[in-house]
Amino acid sequence: MTMLDDRTTAAPWPTAYPQGYAVVDVETTGLARDDRIVSAAVYRLDAQGNVEDHWYTLVNPERDPGPVWIHGLTSDVLEGAPLFPEIAAEFATRLDGRVLVAHNAMFDWQMIAREYARAERTAPVRQRLCTIALAKELSLPLPNHKLESLAAHFGVVQQRAHNALDDARVLAEAFRPSLHAAAERNVRLPLLECRPLTEWASSPAPSRVGHQGSYPGSAASSASYRMNSWRPSRKRPACPYPNPGRYDKDRPLQQGMRVAFSGDTSVDRELLEDRTVDAGLHVATSVSRLTSLLVTNDPDAHTSKTLKAKSFGTPVVDEAAYTQLLRDVAPADG
Repeated sequence: MTMLDDRTTAAPWPTAYPQGYAVVDVETTGLARDDRIVSAAVYRLDAQGNVEDHWYTLVNPERDPGPVWIHGLTSDVLEGAPLFPEIAAEFATRLDGRVLVAHNAMFDWQMIAREYARAERTAPVRQRLCTIALAKELSLPLPNHKLESLAAHFGVVQQRAHNALDDARVLAEAFRPSLHAAAERNVRLPLLECRPLTEWASSPAPSRVGHQGSYPGSAASSASYRMNSWRPSRKRPACPYPNPGRYDKDRPLQQGMRVAFSGDTSVDRELLEDRTVDAGLHVATSVSRLTSLLVTNDPDAHTSKTLKAKSFGTPVVDEAAYTQLLRDVAPADG
């Protein structure tokens, strides 16, 4: 079993690697943009992945706790917990100056970013590392991308799945040998930029903690909660306009164009996608030869979308440029 206090280090250590990590897990009321954090845990690690300390807190989400059958946190348990603004400073201290590490890191980061936006604060996170992406970089022979599979590969025993503190512990134990394997092979760490939200929107919350409300408890809902996406897929109506082809930088966007997004945006992604659809454009979930445009603030990131865009020659613009283009979308032909 990989032990947390085993402090042997690989040598030589890549100088380009980060100097500290914050291994994070958050449990939430769901996956949508109005969902809230109900518990959070952080293991702080040094540059070689050795544990420095850990921290855990419950959080009162001010609404129905959601999938209790998964995280086990009822309204009664959460009613006396602190609100997120009350733990925001301590949480920030745990994250400050470190790379946020999580299993499916985009989900955890987006939930954290939204909570800080609601609290009118900014999380001190500049980069994140997804252990799913790292496992792929290392070509680990895993049957799937679940945390339990990564843990089993390194002999780490899960004690309480979907408990934020235990999930963070398990991930810290599994991350350390992953980090050392990457260092020994001089593998590029899959670091991505984190952008705090400057604009976001949420639907009205249905109920406060203390009044156990109804929540979908079907097998489909449970499966949806466990998806590898940080938010549930949204079924949008089909774009009514034909695809006019690729975006030309000397011309405006045109209704029917297929627009894909990659990486963080300062405007909440779901809100930006809503505006894209309202303008008569099609939101593409992946990049193909038919994609008209890729919007990303980190074009050099080694994500599947940016790599495909480069291979296909798909035009790429950043969020600021895209926001300007959305203001003047040309009507569809005919």
